[in-house]
Amino acid sequence: MIDRLPPATSLEALSDRFRWQLPDNCNMAWLACDRHAAVTPDRPALIHLGPGGERQSWTYGRLAAASNRLANALAANGVARGDRVALLLPQAPETLLTHLAVYKLGAIAVPLASLFGADALRYRLTHSGASAIVTDAAGLAKIDALDDALPDLRLRILTGPVAGALPAGTASFDALLARASELFDARVSGPDEPALMIYTSGTTGQPKGALHGHRVLPGHLPGIAMSQEFMPREGDLLWTPADWAWAGGLLNALFPALTFGVPVISGGLARFDPEEAFALMAREKVRNAFIPPTALKMMRAVPDPRARHPLVLRSLGSAGEALGRETFDWAIAELGLPVNEFYGQTECNAVIASCAGLGVSRSGAIGRAVPGHEVAIVDEDGGRLAPGEQGQIVVRAPDPVMFLGYWNDPDATRAKFLGEWMLTGDQGIADEDGYIRFVGRDDDLITSAGYRIGPSEIEDCLLSHPAVGLAAAVGKPDALRTEIVTAFIVPSEGVTPDAELADRIRDHVRTQLSAHEYPREIHFVDALPLTTTGKVIRRHLRERLSKETLAAGSV
Repeated sequence: MIDRLPPATSLEALSDRFRWQLPDNCNMAWLACDRHAAVTPDRPALIHLGPGGERQSWTYGRLAAASNRLANALAANGVARGDRVALLLPQAPETLLTHLAVYKLGAIAVPLASLFGADALRYRLTHSGASAIVTDAAGLAKIDALDDALPDLRLRILTGPVAGALPAGTASFDALLARASELFDARVSGPDEPALMIYTSGTTGQPKGALHGHRVLPGHLPGIAMSQEFMPREGDLLWTPADWAWAGGLLNALFPALTFGVPVISGGLARFDPEEAFALMAREKVRNAFIPPTALKMMRAVPDPRARHPLVLRSLGSAGEALGRETFDWAIAELGLPVNEFYGQTECNAVIASCAGLGVSRSGAIGRAVPGHEVAIVDEDGGRLAPGEQGQIVVRAPDPVMFLGYWNDPDATRAKFLGEWMLTGDQGIADEDGYIRFVGRDDDLITSAGYRIGPSEIEDCLLSHPAVGLAAAVGKPDALRTEIVTAFIVPSEGVTPDAELADRIRDHVRTQLSAHEYPREIHFVDALPLTTTGKVIRRHLRERLSKETLAAGSV
């Protein structure tokens, strides 16, 4: 069992000494909860901040007992090994209890974001064949509206207060727990037994269900330990604003922290607000945080954060998209500590990481390969490229953190691999020291006048202009250059956009980067299209530009 990385003075020494030691019982509920409950049942595990200021404290022992009750209740209602159980819930104790109960049963958890609309829910529930769902009142209203389209969904479990009688097929979460026994013989699960299905972001096409075995949790631990400066340490307490329905919130924060024995703060923010995020971390004395890049970029707008909110942070990890030099340097200057950026995908996460404590920290880089994972930059044929050459980021299979395959899609699963390499679809460049710079997704690269341009560097440069709050760069079809660089910009608070400002921003990029990378067109917008995980959906921006081009051509 990997409870902590062995001590080492360098990443090289750590990689040389590292060996995977997966336990025979990889059950995620046992790793993250029950083994702690058996030894230290009164140890704090979860502190939930309710909307009215109330606090709920959950120990490992309390979590183990309550999740046993829920596992018994699910089994009594026909949920069996291999069944898919959907979760449509925010950060809450009920969310964690449902995950634990599903894993104990040997069923498969399918987390869904509370922000999903009707089409997104219908597709995922139908595609996964989920037979049960645990949700709150808002989620139940969405599900009930889709009733005729969900023939597999037999059981709905409603969290929170229940007013009046529930319709057939719907049960109260609290009532189920109250009637069930605390004794449950949790399943012993091998590394490859299915546990979790997380749908990809859908930034480039229809989402796919990435199926993971129970090994996915121990597979994450080395990368998360690095990004959180060798958690656990005395007094550690972790918080993330990331939705637990996302691999980032679930596997970059919640489950690794609990596995390490580090308590987690949940709730507290109905929606992300930069000022409130700083206030929460200061008030709760958060020591470890996982904050996605988009949220960190929004937090840059808060002036003098440390003066207004006395923080005790000792580690700050970030992943999900490129962080960029501007935000990295801002964190050092304004927060007093570097951001440990790390990288992965829904299919194979936390395989590249930074760790300032090991001296692995470089502005503009997403880090180096984590011990236990082999990462390379390859050409179209799978051949390794030399340092400084741009190619696709790949991960060697097999790997404990790698997905089992796409749900009911063997063709897409096969297409994800080239020989021994799992293809990420992301372009990167490795330097002589093994640091990898993220360039962009294959689909997001801009081809202009013979140049292949990654959007991340342009967006990072745009953010260095004081008038730019958020930015996204995409290619717009162009008869002469194939594509031209086009920027969508959310202005900083108090900035009134106009043609003169657009010219100043163009000159800024032209001066800081190069003449072929500056945005020839700039669109000022109120907001950018984001996935529920905070990634920019550049596909929507490209579609908008394509429609504008077609409309202009038809006039």
